[in-house]
Amino acid sequence: MDGKRYVEQIRNFNRYYASVLGKIDQEIYNQSFTLTEARVITEIHLKNGCTATDVRENLGIDRGYMSRIIQRLEDENITIKNQSLEDKRQYSLYLTEYGKQVYNDLVERANHGVEKMIENVPKQELTKLVTSMGAIKSIYTQETSSQKEIVIRPFRSGDVGYIAYLHGRLYDHTYKFGPKFEYYVMKGLTEFMLNSDGGELWVAEVDNQIVGSIAITKSSENTAQLRWFILDEDYQGMGIGKKLMETALHFCKEKSYQHVFLWTVSTLHAARYLYQKYNFELTEEKPNEEWTGTKLIEERWDLDMKGIS
Repeated sequence: MDGKRYVEQIRNFNRYYASVLGKIDQEIYNQSFTLTEARVITEIHLKNGCTATDVRENLGIDRGYMSRIIQRLEDENITIKNQSLEDKRQYSLYLTEYGKQVYNDLVERANHGVEKMIENVPKQELTKLVTSMGAIKSIYTQETSSQKEIVIRPFRSGDVGYIAYLHGRLYDHTYKFGPKFEYYVMKGLTEFMLNSDGGELWVAEVDNQIVGSIAITKSSENTAQLRWFILDEDYQGMGIGKKLMETALHFCKEKSYQHVFLWTVSTLHAARYLYQKYNFELTEEKPNEEWTGTKLIEERWDLDMKGIS
């Protein structure tokens, strides 16, 4: 088959699939949101704290159209934007509590709509359909395989055990922490799962693989503690630590915490650099000989949220 024939067949498929997408837009979202608006809401949910430019470039949306979508979502209290703590020229997008309800409703409608579309497709043909979709995605994304998809999302069932595993593996391999440290992490995470009031735990995913985490727990009415901040060393330098930190600090502002503190150790140089970058100040030091058998210096770092716009 010559090149022209390939082009014709691809264009023919595109025309057909465009009609399928139109049907999804009309029937699934029931005219509440266009398919593009729903995709924007989904992107903001998955990439909590992303910018409008990030969403526009990732989805291939016209600048003017993107601006109108964002304005509508803000007007309807679905999204809010906050000035970046690092770059005052940038604004990060987040779903409001109402926006999260809208997203969940969209997911429910979409699932119901797709179920309706495939209800009469034989199982053998359905398997073939899904496999073909996977083939299209795999072939098309080979050119951009080096561009990793980074997602920061709230934790869900099954994540907490893996977060404990990440801590145990990293701190044992790199810093020679013993099993007592892993127990300390697991104990804290278990307590958080039993009572997460006033807090949240997020994970960072790269191409659907968990590579890091961060959490905020409530210490008092006005004070929060930043905990379980970890990033797989193989994924450093990709801006993931920054995304995790800004997600956590935005949550603190949203919950009106006036003060945030954290505990770390003096040997975690990359983490300490990031804390300084976000204006945390070293306020306390104490020795620790439990985790490595040698003397470590634990450090408390504090941040006054009242000075952050």
